[in-house]
Amino acid sequence: MTPRLLALDIDGTLVDASDRITPSVTAAVRRARDLGVHVVLATGRSTFGIEPIIALLELEGGHAVASNGAVTFTYFPVEITSATTFDAAPAVRTVLAAVPEALVAVEVVGRGYRSNAPFPQGEITGEMWIEDVDELISEPVTRVIIRDPSSSAEDFLELAPDLGLHGINYFVGYTAWLDLAPEGVSKASALSKVAAELGVVAAEVLAIGDGRNDLEMLAWAGRGVAMGQAPDEVKAAADAVTGTWAEDGVAHELGRWL
Repeated sequence: MTPRLLALDIDGTLVDASDRITPSVTAAVRRARDLGVHVVLATGRSTFGIEPIIALLELEGGHAVASNGAVTFTYFPVEITSATTFDAAPAVRTVLAAVPEALVAVEVVGRGYRSNAPFPQGEITGEMWIEDVDELISEPVTRVIIRDPSSSAEDFLELAPDLGLHGINYFVGYTAWLDLAPEGVSKASALSKVAAELGVVAAEVLAIGDGRNDLEMLAWAGRGVAMGQAPDEVKAAADAVTGTWAEDGVAHELGRWL
């Protein structure tokens, strides 16, 4: 294939836990940009969490997918092009009935989060407001994060299917972290709209990711590639598996095509 659009997850794919990007990956992404490939960052991060990565990669303008597909924007300056909301109240109450001590945060697009209690240091960024749960879910939102520091990702993976969550989409992270999103919304749904606007079809898209929130994106893209450290179900959904972040997996994959 000759990729015309490169869809890249951020955490675990481009950067590590300290937001570091290796020189090889930086050079490979910039080369893609210089060759005229549309580079679209597609992530669970909010808009303000993406901006520093755009700056590190020296991307001068384009599209990005935030909040697991619920928000898209163009830059710079940042302009929100879509924000899909949903009524999270039934799902949040269902989850809290099973995990009553869980932390809950709802996104304030472009600014930060409203939450029922402080999250562990560094897990969410931007402005913060503390409110009770009834206030958090009193109006439609783009995204809800459920976090239980005392549980594990495996606990949430077992719990989520049994909750009977209807009318939403959800993603379980590497920790006890549950993202709730509007039904039918994913990185893939947002990327399909961005691609159409750019005149690109799915067969011309190369997507790379490492998380369960990348499953739809990797299946949708003409070539979906999982990082080496991705969970088994993510690798199974991909067309190929590259190296880990530490092994410059993104750079090796891009070197095959560009």
